[in-house]
Amino acid sequence: MNFNVSPWSSRESANVSIGQITEVDIRLLRVFVAVVEAGGFSAAQATLNVAGSTVSNHMSALEQRLGVKLCQRGRIGFRLTDKGRVVYDAACRLLAAAETFRSEAAQVRGQLVGDLRIGLVDTTITDPASPVVRALTRFNGREHRVHLHVGIEAPQDLERRLLAGALDIAVGSFPTRVTGLEYAPLYAESQTFYCGAGHPLFDAPAPTLEDVRACRIVARGYWHQNDLRRVGLPLSSAAATVQNMEAQAMLILSGGYLGFLPEHYAAPWVAQGRLKALLPEATAYTAPFDLVTRRGARETKVLATMVADLLASR
Repeated sequence: MNFNVSPWSSRESANVSIGQITEVDIRLLRVFVAVVEAGGFSAAQATLNVAGSTVSNHMSALEQRLGVKLCQRGRIGFRLTDKGRVVYDAACRLLAAAETFRSEAAQVRGQLVGDLRIGLVDTTITDPASPVVRALTRFNGREHRVHLHVGIEAPQDLERRLLAGALDIAVGSFPTRVTGLEYAPLYAESQTFYCGAGHPLFDAPAPTLEDVRACRIVARGYWHQNDLRRVGLPLSSAAATVQNMEAQAMLILSGGYLGFLPEHYAAPWVAQGRLKALLPEATAYTAPFDLVTRRGARETKVLATMVADLLASR
């Protein structure tokens, strides 16, 4: 394999050209991608089902074949180098192209064969409006040999991985639209503002928005803290910021913070008397959820089938 990485420009970009690639190179690149997506060597062991020494040896072999340092590791933790990021993006595209070829070759024989990588946001499993489980049931009603890779990530991470070719489909609620991706409306999730037992407003007879604004509010960073705008507060006023819904629920349940949660997710705690909706007429809203794919990506039969099943299951 011959990756030639040109000198850095003033914008710190690099051009990567790929020469002859062997089966060994493909295996090493798969290990590299798994390490990056797991966040380090140790975490990748379980994904790859190999010993840590094997992962390390494969990474060293890849760096030697490429002639570049791909990552930093040690007491500071795992981190890609700038050139490592370029190689990672190129490797994702290469592996996606190889998978597309395999799937399309199987399609000629009328088979559903290959890998399909699906990304979801967290805590949607309890939402009856979500079509994901229904779509999987439809998909698995067919004869197929498709290996599904399903991951849970924040919206911005899903978009980044779609652009890099590391995901085929994502389902979530996205605060912005990213150039290069296609968004198709799928369903809506009901969001309500909650208070936990023990909070001063939990038993207040008639709380107002002014009362709410005087309290600690937890905001979801991955939604650009739009939670604060919905209660009339500036973005700088968050008392806590989280990156997933479980952390959001923990802080609200502690009785020290107020914040938004999906109604379906909060329902068990509401039934237990541990959560209470605050001013739902003024604060409740619906968050649109989209089915997202990469614009211009080659649509295999496997991908087209899953997209059709998701849309049909709305």
